[in-house]
Amino acid sequence: MTSDGPLKGLRVVEFSGIGPAPFAAMLLADMGADVVRIDRPNAPMEYVLARGKRSIALNVKQTADRDIAIDLIKRAEILIEGFRPGVMERLGLGPEPMLAINPKLVYGRMTGWGQNGPLAQAAGHDLNYISLSGALHAIGPADGPPIPPLNLVGDFGGGSLYLVMGVLAALSYARANGHGQVVDAAMSDGASSLMGLFYELKARDEWTDARSANFLDGAAPFYRCYSCADGTWVSIAAIEPPFWGELREKLGLVDPLFDRRDDPASWPEISAALEKIFLTRTRVHWCELLEGSDACFAPVLSLSEAPQHPHNRARGTFTSNARTAPAPRFSATPLCVGSDPPATNADCEAIIRDWLGS
Repeated sequence: MTSDGPLKGLRVVEFSGIGPAPFAAMLLADMGADVVRIDRPNAPMEYVLARGKRSIALNVKQTADRDIAIDLIKRAEILIEGFRPGVMERLGLGPEPMLAINPKLVYGRMTGWGQNGPLAQAAGHDLNYISLSGALHAIGPADGPPIPPLNLVGDFGGGSLYLVMGVLAALSYARANGHGQVVDAAMSDGASSLMGLFYELKARDEWTDARSANFLDGAAPFYRCYSCADGTWVSIAAIEPPFWGELREKLGLVDPLFDRRDDPASWPEISAALEKIFLTRTRVHWCELLEGSDACFAPVLSLSEAPQHPHNRARGTFTSNARTAPAPRFSATPLCVGSDPPATNADCEAIIRDWLGS
């Protein structure tokens, strides 16, 4: 089942894998695309990152099944694969022969290190890719190791989102000009691109290489988290002076110490003072006082708590079973939550009928 989203009618072939490529294909399915996932025969049922897709099991090392895969690719506008460089070529499904049979095809390739370069054939994961970008070094305490930011920065931020942006841009070009192309989405490239602001700040001598020493990495008292009396946490992001003023008014911060918020030398003292204040009350108290104001405040919610927050409930940010809902929102072509992730080969007959007409 697909939604009536803006990509309704778009046909996507996804070669099953793990992580960022499946997430990218899921985002396309969320927006209405008909995503056919080619699974390996007898592969275990995959319930992660597969909603809204349909599954067909093919052993593409065998001629008959590879021919079916090629027939599907002939009728697709986008192909997504996340194998190491060279794998699809060895299977006879690389960009050159596929673009020969389908000149408008957008061939999306998701890798960690890219299709070329000294590391192209090396194994890796999100943590490795963001290490090379400078992102990991910038995250964490000054006196401790860098902190892995889940796998959001490399896999999903630098990988999936850049792949989706790339294939949709190439799709626009293909529809206008009749020429498909390869989209080489490397997580190391995407993570580096996400760091663009910080490299620009560093070039202007407005950012240092030290962790917890800059205004967006937890060093500044106006942009960090504070512990509450009940052991929970709240976040403060009062970067601009008016928002800092609102926070001061709400908390009654009249000490001249808080006038020195733009002086990095005063940050440890200001942070220590705020730490003592937030430790005097529970998170509920601070929410009642600060939430919804211009103090740039929010409680730090767990995965169990976030779906229950009134704002998330009002916007339908999560589904009824506490899964994430599709995003972003479209006024003319609203999205809906796709069907449950399919079992391997669950849609074989329907895919053959709908795509191949037999």
